[in-house]
Parts: sequence; structure tokens; C-alpha cells
Amino acid sequence: MDIANLVQATAGREQGKYFFILETEGEYLLLADGKRRKAARPKRKKLRHIQLLAPCPQEFDHPALEKLRQTGSATDPELRRALAAFKGR
Repeated sequence: MDIANLVQATAGREQGKYFFILETEGEYLLLADGKRRKAARPKRKKLRHIQLLAPCPQEFDHPALEKLRQTGSATDPELRRALAAFKGR
């Protein structure tokens, strides 16, 4: 799993919600969507409780995700716009 990949939660109260990977910590991922889960306080979720949706940049790319890959950070509005672009395609 790489930073800025798009995932969907498959377990827990956020089941079915979409997130972007901000960081990896062993078997855990730090996830944010910019609305319910802000980048400042990402959701910590196990790998087995998520499904990878867009594994490579060619499938879904957005300027906010490129910024996240390069700098390691993105703002909440940027994450929301990228998620809206994914849902609208």
C-alpha cells in the first residue's frame, strides 16, 4: 500500500466510506477523507479492514494526490476535492 492510494473501509462504523492513505505503520494505515476524518487526526485502521480501490496513479490521479505523494501532506479541502473527483468520474 502506498501513500495517496484510494481505499474503502470494509469494517467498522466507517464501512463503505472512502479514504486516502496518508501514512503506513506496520499493519496499520492512517486514513483521511478531509471531512469526517481530517488530515490532522487521521483514522488508524488495520490493513485487513480496507479494500484498495485505485492501486496505481494511472487509474485515478488528481493534483492533490500528487502533492500528497511528493510532500507527504495535503490539506482537507484538497482531499475533499480529490474524493469528489473520484466519485464523479
